[in-house]
Amino acid sequence: MKIAAYNLNSINARIENLSAWLARSAPDIVLVQEIKSEYNSFPFLELQAAGYEAKMLGQKNYNGVAVLSRYPLSVIREGLPDFEDENARYLETEILAEGQKWRLASVYLPNGNPPYNNSSDRSKYLYKLRWMDAFLRHGETLQKLDCPVVLGGDFNVIMSEKDVYDAAAFVNNALFLPEVRRKLRTLCHNGFYDAFRTLNPTDSGYTFWDYAGNALAADFGMRIDYLFLNAPAADRLLSCVVDKSPRQANKPSDHTPLIAEFRP
Repeated sequence: MKIAAYNLNSINARIENLSAWLARSAPDIVLVQEIKSEYNSFPFLELQAAGYEAKMLGQKNYNGVAVLSRYPLSVIREGLPDFEDENARYLETEILAEGQKWRLASVYLPNGNPPYNNSSDRSKYLYKLRWMDAFLRHGETLQKLDCPVVLGGDFNVIMSEKDVYDAAAFVNNALFLPEVRRKLRTLCHNGFYDAFRTLNPTDSGYTFWDYAGNALAADFGMRIDYLFLNAPAADRLLSCVVDKSPRQANKPSDHTPLIAEFRP
C-alpha cells in the first residue's frame, strides 16, 4: 500500500504533471490539497483514465482538498465536526483494501499569516488556532478507531528548526510560532506518529520550496507536508520518502509529494 500527500497548487494547472507522476510512481492513495477547483471543473475524467477514483471538497480559486484512490472510496466527513468553516480544508474517506479498512483524511491547515497590506491583522492567525483546536479534538476521536488511520497533507507548520533552511528567518512567521508548533506536537503526544521523522530522524525532508529566489536550486526549503499515522498504521509503515522529481518538472507546484509505503 503506497499513500502520498501532495499539495498541487491547482489541480487543473498541474493535471498533465499529475497524470505523468501517477503513471510513474503508481501510488494507491493520494491525499491532495489546494486543488483550487469546484466540482464542475474538477478533472474527474482525466483521473479516471489514470486509474483513480476521486472524491473532492472544492472551492472556487482557493483551498480545496481531494482523495484519489485505486480502491473504491467512500466519504466519511466533509469538514471538521463542530466547526463552521466556509473554506474547504478537510476531507475524510475510507477504503477497504485486501480485507483491511483504512481511514484516510486530506488536510489543508490554514497558513495564518496576515495580509501583506496589514501586518497587524491577526484574524487569519486566530482562525488557524481555532482550526487546529477543532482538528485536535477530532484527532482524539479518530485515535479510538482500531483500523489504520492516515492524516496527510499540507499542515503549514514547521515543527522544528531542522525542518526549515533558516529558522531565524521564520521566528515571527505563523508557520513557526511556538503556539502552532506546540499544537501540532500535541497530535503526536496523543498517539499519532510523524511518518517521515519516525524513519528519517536526521534528514531535512523538505517538501516545499518557494518559486522565488532560486529556492529549489539552493535548497531553501521547509518541511510542512506530513503523513500522521495512528498505531495500527505506524505498525505497517515500511518507508517514507520525499519525491523531489515533480518539483523539478516543468510548471511544478511549489510543493512535492511525500510518499509512505505500508504492508497490507
